[in-house]
Amino acid sequence: MKQNNLAGYLFISPWIIGFLFFTGAPVLYTFAISGFQWDLMSTPTFIGLDNYVKMFKDPLFYQSVKVTLIYTLTSVPLQVIVAMLAAMLLNKELKAMKLFRTLIYLPSIMSGVAVAMIWSWMYNPKFGLVNDVLGWFGIAGPEWLFDEKFSLAALVLMSLWSIGGPMVIFLAGLQDIPDYMYEAAHLDGASKFRLFWHVTLPMLSPTVLFNSVMGLILSFQVFTQAYVMTGGGPSDSTLFLVLYIFLNGFKYFDMGYASTLSVVLFLMVFVLTVLQFKLSKRFVHYDR
Repeated sequence: MKQNNLAGYLFISPWIIGFLFFTGAPVLYTFAISGFQWDLMSTPTFIGLDNYVKMFKDPLFYQSVKVTLIYTLTSVPLQVIVAMLAAMLLNKELKAMKLFRTLIYLPSIMSGVAVAMIWSWMYNPKFGLVNDVLGWFGIAGPEWLFDEKFSLAALVLMSLWSIGGPMVIFLAGLQDIPDYMYEAAHLDGASKFRLFWHVTLPMLSPTVLFNSVMGLILSFQVFTQAYVMTGGGPSDSTLFLVLYIFLNGFKYFDMGYASTLSVVLFLMVFVLTVLQFKLSKRFVHYDR
């Protein structure tokens, strides 16, 4: 038994070493630097909790948290619902179904910068594809990324571009549901809605939880879209927290304050993730 355990630890040791040096150590260093004033050039100066005091007085910090939370609360449920519906549509034994699955999944593995450039063109108010399509129905499209009322909504809609990953996971979850459950429900005269509500959804609840947790974590890390497409947007309407961290660290060269914001970001994601797992006990069904 001890030899088997030793062999297992040896096999995973490259990952453990990589995690400790390239993830664990930088995280601890970030916590330490949050107590210093450092411009990357001079020697760090210890200032205690001054960065945290500055953060609570910083209106842009509250704006960045607000933007991030609004994006999370809208994009994550939307992605989960659309990915689930797409998986249900693709969970059929039809011709060319593998092709359709591939086409929906492909956008999720495209380069973030390339996707941002494509959507910047699509949202262009003068010659963009989105406003052209709206024009077919007599709707005058907004200025999207140049309008503070629509810039964040534009990024939320753009997030549906990457539902391929959650869709594949939902598809695997759907195919893992035993057929006898549907057969028993059919014998009891269940309608399609009741089949979904009482069989499909409960059996998919662990998958919903997984995609929701991963979606929440990823939504708090939004950077590329905001940086490439809006740079923070009009009136800071797309100033995400990660973008604000980047600006403080590499534009204003206030690495201590950027580290403080990073610590707060870590704590926010940690607390919300734990909260999701706590609440999941009420609705997640694990088939044993």
